[in-house]
Amino acid sequence: MYNIKTAIIDNGTGYTKMGWAGNIEPTWDIPTVISDNSDKNSTQVSKNYNEQLDFCIGNDALQQQVKTYPIKSGIITDWILMEKFWHKSIFDYLRCDPDETNFILTEPPMNPPENRESIAEIFFETFNANSIYIGVQAVLALYSNQVHEQHSSTGNQLTGCVLDSGDGVTHIIPVSDGFVIGSCIKHIPLAGRDITKFISQMIRDRGEKIDIVDLTRVSNEIKEKYGYVAENGLLQEFTNFDKPSKSGKQSNKFKQFSFESSKDKKKYSIDIGYERFLGPEMFFYPEFFDSNWRMSIDECIDNAIQGSPIDTRRNLYNNIVLSGGSTLFDGFSTRLQKQLQQRVDNRLQRFSIRNNNKIPEPISVKVAQNPYQRFSVWQGGSLMAVNPGFQNICKTRKDYYEYGPQIVRCNAVLSQGM
Repeated sequence: MYNIKTAIIDNGTGYTKMGWAGNIEPTWDIPTVISDNSDKNSTQVSKNYNEQLDFCIGNDALQQQVKTYPIKSGIITDWILMEKFWHKSIFDYLRCDPDETNFILTEPPMNPPENRESIAEIFFETFNANSIYIGVQAVLALYSNQVHEQHSSTGNQLTGCVLDSGDGVTHIIPVSDGFVIGSCIKHIPLAGRDITKFISQMIRDRGEKIDIVDLTRVSNEIKEKYGYVAENGLLQEFTNFDKPSKSGKQSNKFKQFSFESSKDKKKYSIDIGYERFLGPEMFFYPEFFDSNWRMSIDECIDNAIQGSPIDTRRNLYNNIVLSGGSTLFDGFSTRLQKQLQQRVDNRLQRFSIRNNNKIPEPISVKVAQNPYQRFSVWQGGSLMAVNPGFQNICKTRKDYYEYGPQIVRCNAVLSQGM
């Protein structure tokens, strides 16, 4: 196993990141979508060459009329299509022989153990993989951040609260010494895809001339290029937008976005304004967008940490790690740290009043960022794979055929033997 290369595949709801151990960034970052035109009643096996021609994944699949997302809210919902997605990933993108490759795969928190067994069955029985490791996304993100802070490849103290927000799902996961505190995990039904939908709605309501075919793509590009979080709140940001520039012209916060129509290939431009900050604001004022969800992201993090064992809370507040593309908005970490610190300070102040003005030791809130936080889960796997202790936590093909798929039901803790 020492000389066998390791591939990392991070399958998210919206995007899949793939590449090789030791790299800083994944080689491929493609949409987790598949277009399958093969005969559903066919008796051909998945490795049959003719059937391979009948489905495509990633950006190629997005161009097709019929397409399916095999992962919903972080959980695999269509195993047949997911197996085909992995088939393309391994043989068309990674271009490797699974028999001579170790695989690191990722999973969301609270993934059912039956799903882990299904992954093992596919990779060992269909692809004949040399070995696999299924890592919890939050722990890998924490490992990546810890390595960056230590400027080494050890990542020994894996304690922190991970805010993982991608395209389809947002989770808050407290981790203590490599153990996920499962009872305190928080799920937020808002993520990048919801921000894209909100921007699309604002563009439609404003009457911009844009074809429905291009609307989602354009809204997503606007979100990624111009979206930001209002660090000082909505009222101040509206004031900044409405304030004219020194020359008396319209505020320079209003932008124009140019795009090419997918139908006639002509260039078009639309104005963008308040949606730049109103979209990401759903993390802090979710009730504006979803009447069924009223808890801001800083309140969710605070509740997750307060529910954790009392001796871990101070360290959790001091290491809040951001992961995923929806945490990349300018101003996001600053606003989150400010509001969360205010919550903590207010609680300590109430404690002081109830205890005859006895002043408790202050708690410092620190929201950690790293330059690669969009890929932090994948990067955590990449860094872990080059660690000498990685071989101790893999499940090999020999293990699988000796003990069965139940061997992947539990994970070794990264801080042990790493």
